Amino acid sequence: MSDAAPSPPPAPAAPEPTKGTPSAFLKAVVGKQVVVRLNSGIDYRGVLSCLDGYMNIAMEQTEEWVEGQRKAVYGEAFIRGNNVLYISAAEPLA
Repeated sequence: MSDAAPSPPPAPAAPEPTKGTPSAFLKAVVGKQVVVRLNSGIDYRGVLSCLDGYMNIAMEQTEEWVEGQRKAVYGEAFIRGNNVLYISAAEPLA
């Protein structure tokens, strides 16, 4: 008989991510309708033109929404990244 303790069972494999990476999401929504929520709670809805590593955002066909009401319509808008709380897709991604 051996005095060695039995080895523990192998750890379960980590689940595969189902949503992808944040970088992949951002690449997928360029050119699509998005909602950008600012730290102040104001939403900007429109087409995401481009963004950079600092989350600076350029949008087209932009609408400003405050407390569920549309307040302004802009052709193009630029949002500084340090004001962005999150970006979400306004329509399902295929």
